[in-house]
Amino acid sequence: MLQSTENGPKPQFTAPTLNPAQSVKLVTAPIEQATIGRTVLIKGEISGNESLYIDGRVEGTVKDHRVTVGRNGVVAANITAREVVIMGKVAGNVECSDRIDIRSEGSLTGDVISQRISVEDGAMLRGSVQLTPADQKRDKSSSQESGKTNAAAAGKSN
Repeated sequence: MLQSTENGPKPQFTAPTLNPAQSVKLVTAPIEQATIGRTVLIKGEISGNESLYIDGRVEGTVKDHRVTVGRNGVVAANITAREVVIMGKVAGNVECSDRIDIRSEGSLTGDVISQRISVEDGAMLRGSVQLTPADQKRDKSSSQESGKTNAAAAGKSN
């Protein structure tokens, strides 16, 4: 015989309680990234403070926070960014305040100025590379301060 569950006891819902000993996972906002698609051609200057993924064609200049040139990306532009990753083709000078990474399928024809560089096997790089140490600014300011300190000490000893 079939019984109806409508009149029967209903399951009770209890809210889970947090145990203070358990770690709480924080959800962070996803990193914003602008994307230039495969069929898009942009001529001119691109600038911004978010990450940029280029899978299409860009001609001109690119100034951004982080620039990634995808496998289908073709860039004929000078790039200025904190970090650059090249998986496609770039013709132009690249200036990075942190690092440039040229992946195995990537190619760069142009000069590079960066603190760090990574070139994988199979990647192509034609141009000059200038590496600037991260502590270059600190060294200059500390040497100027030590020179002032030495001059002051020399003046006091007389």
